[in-house]
Amino acid sequence: MSRRLTVVVERFPIAGAFTIARGSRTEAVVVLATIVDGADGHVGRGECVPYPRYGESPESVCALISEQADAIASGATRTDLLTRMGAGAARNALDCALLDLEAKQIGRPAWEIAGLSAPQVATTAYTLSLGTPESMEEAARGAAHRPLLKVKLGGEGDPERIAAVRRGAPNSRLIVDANEAWRANTIEANLAACVAAGVGLIEQPLPAGEDDLLAQIPRPIPICADESLHDRAGLDALSNRYDAINIKLDKAGGLTEAVMLAHEARARGISLMIGCMVGTSLAMAPAMLLAHHADYVDLDGPLLLARDRDPALRFDGSLIHPPTPDLWG
Repeated sequence: MSRRLTVVVERFPIAGAFTIARGSRTEAVVVLATIVDGADGHVGRGECVPYPRYGESPESVCALISEQADAIASGATRTDLLTRMGAGAARNALDCALLDLEAKQIGRPAWEIAGLSAPQVATTAYTLSLGTPESMEEAARGAAHRPLLKVKLGGEGDPERIAAVRRGAPNSRLIVDANEAWRANTIEANLAACVAAGVGLIEQPLPAGEDDLLAQIPRPIPICADESLHDRAGLDALSNRYDAINIKLDKAGGLTEAVMLAHEARARGISLMIGCMVGTSLAMAPAMLLAHHADYVDLDGPLLLARDRDPALRFDGSLIHPPTPDLWG
């Protein structure tokens, strides 16, 4: 084998700021893994987004990727990575780079190699950052033409926030993402406010590891696990607590695991959201292969950036088109 692995950190400015319950940021910091096959010159790329909530940093993720350089050079496969590395951003970058490389080498699309049907145009959610009720109503008014909005909430004052968003976007479907910010003494009032606003799905209302309450209270709106679920190993713990899961490649550790997770979740009657961290089109492209298998698609990362990669995914409003081979796969 003559494959060479390189890894670099890249920064892409966010348009304005992206704010959730855990904080705010003005740039997306991503890690790019590139595998070059010296024998045929083909190149495979994979992007990941290190996430501090999961103990990741750009430096730690780069180190984990670099540790696999010899194995990659010797021909390690995506299946090998499932046992060589834990789930997370580092494995995602390598998994997607290997799949991209394989697609280019054998001249078959990545979706076919992954055992999926051809990706389709999908409608993605568009995220409204956490803010005051007034600022969120204004943001909702500016995005009211979009069919699906994802509303970041943050704890105290959330009933006022969601009501303000509904006033600003009276006709959009709404998803709420609390990012673990609700508590036992606020969840029922927040759920009632979401019911009143016609919310269709609520992501991760309670902290991971402190979500037993979800099995004990009425769930008038489907509840989706995000921080509480990374890969297949976590599915058993969701019993009676969640109605849906948010599959993110950076959590699952790549498309290879994500496909198996999606199949197993479906077999259990669990609904699917395909989500993302804030990254470029290169990070969204592999996830697009699962989008038409999901009930909700949240792959708006590039829409939140001041600039994207070139080439990039094609967006028509909230419609996201499958990747072309010059981008990925």
